[in-house]
Amino acid sequence: MIQLAVSYKRHRFPPQIIAHVVWMYYRFPLSLRLVEEMLLERGITVSYETIRRWAIKFGPNYARRLHRKQPSRTDVWYLDEMVITIAGRKCWLWRAVDQEGYVLDEIVQNRRNTKAAKRLLMRLLMKQGMVRGVLSPTSSAPMQQGSGRSCQPSNTVSTKD
Repeated sequence: MIQLAVSYKRHRFPPQIIAHVVWMYYRFPLSLRLVEEMLLERGITVSYETIRRWAIKFGPNYARRLHRKQPSRTDVWYLDEMVITIAGRKCWLWRAVDQEGYVLDEIVQNRRNTKAAKRLLMRLLMKQGMVRGVLSPTSSAPMQQGSGRSCQPSNTVSTKD
């Protein structure tokens, strides 16, 4: 499919404002009316319907560029857990983070065992694809160490003598 260049001709506002509006709408979870209100605070009067038309016309191009700019995934992942309370019940928030601090995946479960950690890691491996890497537990919980050993990709080679 050939992508045609989108023209800003015949638009009342300059391309920089249109680009900023579409970027705000796609980058943050904002409604059209909230974007309109934010622009009004800056002295730019644009209706939410105009923003909707811009999002339809220019949005796919900007969305592709935003998705391309995601940080590169590294091959070292850290598994972290945190106890949280939801509706009076104790739950565990599991997070997988790469070495640059980018959150790869999260899951909330009501149990804390090896099976729960394996579930997160298998889901992460399916989502990211089989990536050669090393899993480093961030705490010394035996459950995390056990799940890390059994969930590591089989093609990981240890360099320790």
